[in-house]
Amino acid sequence: MFDFLLNLEQWLPVLLANYGVWIYAILFLVIFAETGSVFMFFLPGDSLLIAIGALCSTTDVIHLHYMGVTLIVASILGYTVNYYTGSYLGIKYFNKHTRYFKPEYLVKTNNYFTKHGGKTILVARFVPFVRSFAPFAAGSAKMNIISFSIYNVLGGFIWIGLLLAIGYGVGHTLSAVVDVF
Repeated sequence: MFDFLLNLEQWLPVLLANYGVWIYAILFLVIFAETGSVFMFFLPGDSLLIAIGALCSTTDVIHLHYMGVTLIVASILGYTVNYYTGSYLGIKYFNKHTRYFKPEYLVKTNNYFTKHGGKTILVARFVPFVRSFAPFAAGSAKMNIISFSIYNVLGGFIWIGLLLAIGYGVGHTLSAVVDVF
């Protein structure tokens, strides 16, 4: 099962063949899980999005625009859940004097998110481990929810849109090359 999750992009044609349009729901859950939980950082977000884009260019079962909207919503909701999880749980962990979670770390994190929170939320979409941790840290640091939401939505559109488009372009080009030969 773990190997399946790590190599999900390789299983896309099989999932599509077996589940048809249910692949929208499956991929929604995968992107939501990766962005909505600190513990799901191992899911193949970037490579999966490129593979989905390529698959959209070669099949009539799934469509790029519908898939894009589905995954943008999943990524925005995931980040929002992760933010509120950090907002609720983060303080509890930082209030305990442990080796790794100290109150002064929360102050530093809060200062960081006050200055650079928007850029971090936007850029974190493209960095696998950071993608899963940034919204949790933003919630823990009590980043302004309006600012977080703006950069969350913008980041979701850019991340999903860009990687699906790259995959679609590569898939379309490769299928054209295969047709020539």
